[in-house]
Amino acid sequence: MKIRPFQGKTPQLGDKVFIDPSAIVIGDVEIGDNSSVWPLTVIRGDMHRIRIGHSTSIQDGSVLHITHAGPFNPDGYPLTIGNHVTVGHQATLHGCTIGDRVLVGMGTMVMDGAIVESDVVIGGGSLVPPGKTLESGYLYVGRPAKKVRPLTEKEMSFFTYTAGNYVKLKDQHLMEFWAE
Repeated sequence: MKIRPFQGKTPQLGDKVFIDPSAIVIGDVEIGDNSSVWPLTVIRGDMHRIRIGHSTSIQDGSVLHITHAGPFNPDGYPLTIGNHVTVGHQATLHGCTIGDRVLVGMGTMVMDGAIVESDVVIGGGSLVPPGKTLESGYLYVGRPAKKVRPLTEKEMSFFTYTAGNYVKLKDQHLMEFWAE
C-alpha cells in the first residue's frame, strides 16, 4: 500500500496529485494540488507532520522525514516544503523548512531545524547543517553549504518554469496511469 495511515493520521492529497506506485507516503502528511512524488520516494510523517505545498515535485529516491519531539528537542521539527519547489533525485530533507520557489539539487541533504528561505538554489550534493538558514536570492553549494553568489533574473524565472514542467509531466503520468 503506497499511502498508509499511522496512529490515526492518513495522508491527505490535494487535487491532481501524482504519487508513483513505488513511492510510500505514511502518516501525518499533506500534499498540495498539482504536486508529484516520483519513484522510490519515502515520505514518512510518523512522529510529526509533513506539509508539501502546491506544484511541488519530489523526485526519485528522495527521503522526507521529521525530527520527533523528545528530551533533546521538546517540540521536534516538522518538515515543511513550500510551493513551486523542485526536490532533486535522492535528496534527503529531515525536519527542516523549505520556502517557495526553491531548487534542492540532486543528492542534497537538509538537516533538522534548517530553514531555506524562498527563491534559493541549493547545488547538487550539498549539505545544509542543522539549524542553518539559507537567505533568499542566493545559490548555495558545498558540504557544508555556503553562499556562493546572488541568483540571476534568468535563474529566478527557472523556479516556476521547472515546477510547471513537472506539473505537465505528472499530468501525462496520471493520464496514462488511469487509462489502463
